[in-house]
Amino acid sequence: MAEEFKIEGPYIELIRLLKVEGIAETGGHAKFIVDEGEVVRNGEIELRKRAKLIPGDRIEVHDHVIILT
Repeated sequence: MAEEFKIEGPYIELIRLLKVEGIAETGGHAKFIVDEGEVVRNGEIELRKRAKLIPGDRIEVHDHVIILT
């Protein structure tokens, strides 16, 4: 089941989203998750830690699915 996440401003960086959503406990943990190729953005693996996520993006990490609004 997907959950919606409303971003403040035009974008949110990937590692920040992982921390805010509680998927990563720390910034280092968030970077590790991205480095391991565990993040899928709009159907493709996202390896850029500071990727600027925008409304409409779909992020999948393990069993978490997040739709940005």
